[in-house]
Amino acid sequence: MKNIHLLNKIAKVGTDIFDTAEYNVGTDFETADAIMVRSAAMHDMTFGKDLKAIARAGAGVNNIPIDRCTKEGIVVFNTPGANANGVKELAICALLLASRNIVGGIEWAKTLGGVEGGAAKAVEAGKSKFAGCELRGKTLGVIGLGAIGGMVANAAVELGMKVIGCDPFLTVEAAWNISSHVERAASFDDIFKSCDYITLHVPATPDTKNMICAKSLAIMKDSVKIINLSRADLVCAADIKEAIASGKVASYVTDFPTDEVIGVDGIVAIPHLGASTEESEDNCAIMAAHQLDDFLRYGNIKNSVNFPNVSMPVTGHVRVCVLHENIPAVISSITTVLSEQGANIENMMNKSKGNNAYTLVELTGSLDDATAEKLAAIEGTIKVRVIK
Repeated sequence: MKNIHLLNKIAKVGTDIFDTAEYNVGTDFETADAIMVRSAAMHDMTFGKDLKAIARAGAGVNNIPIDRCTKEGIVVFNTPGANANGVKELAICALLLASRNIVGGIEWAKTLGGVEGGAAKAVEAGKSKFAGCELRGKTLGVIGLGAIGGMVANAAVELGMKVIGCDPFLTVEAAWNISSHVERAASFDDIFKSCDYITLHVPATPDTKNMICAKSLAIMKDSVKIINLSRADLVCAADIKEAIASGKVASYVTDFPTDEVIGVDGIVAIPHLGASTEESEDNCAIMAAHQLDDFLRYGNIKNSVNFPNVSMPVTGHVRVCVLHENIPAVISSITTVLSEQGANIENMMNKSKGNNAYTLVELTGSLDDATAEKLAAIEGTIKVRVIK
């Protein structure tokens, strides 16, 4: 039996995918074959030697120690696109919240009970201070055109906005899904200089941390409106507060409340609701569970953030899964060890991702423990797993 450890509440529609004849799923295991997680912080966790994979039911993986997982031969999965529609819908809401002081107006309306002349009269007299502008005809800059950013860009086009996008890492598949009306910006600076609204849809990395800061704010248009539904670290809180106080930024809508931004006029802090829809949570759980099941049972990898995608149909008796460094001679060493044992290779696939690589070998016949140990001793090998 394989143990699946849940660090957060995972939608039952996802955990039900695991066959109870092969898996135990729960929250209290001393040793686990895999972990499913949403937002729980894992950087201070110690991982057992039996841990083979971690599946994040969501796109961002900044709560997982990726580098350490890689060194320990733990494959980390995420679920790109599973929550995209939920975040896209919140982004449309955020555009409207940034345009019109809806939140302030609602809070003001709550104070009108029992006022002299009645609430209706007070509303007509005071509503102008909450007036805003429409989205149609305005220019939106979308930074990051992946599953979510592409959907936001397309939706904004339908709302009548002029949309400019920038994504240095745009894939061909993602590009096919983006409206032809979305213009391409050569750099982030082009978006900063020309857009009335800017929305961020990139992961939190050392390169993107504080990408919205005093320097980038300085070249933006006056009264720019900024949306951040990605990660708090993308925006320097002190600089955005100063820009709002000066009028440089008209409004900032974020899905990541922090002590620095809560209660600040001009900042709307949403309590991390981007992917918190029933549909998104179900979709993420289902995708994460399928990916773990496919890896644990067959060694197939799809949507890993630290190792390459490798998948092939089952045709043999034994599968040998070798996680290794992307260095010369590893593949030839693997085949040499197997041939010395007399193993017949039925199928084999190798791919790399940066400094890491994965070789999946399917054999007819059997594989003894001594041969598996020889494979593990090959220079550059991180972890070997044999699936029988």
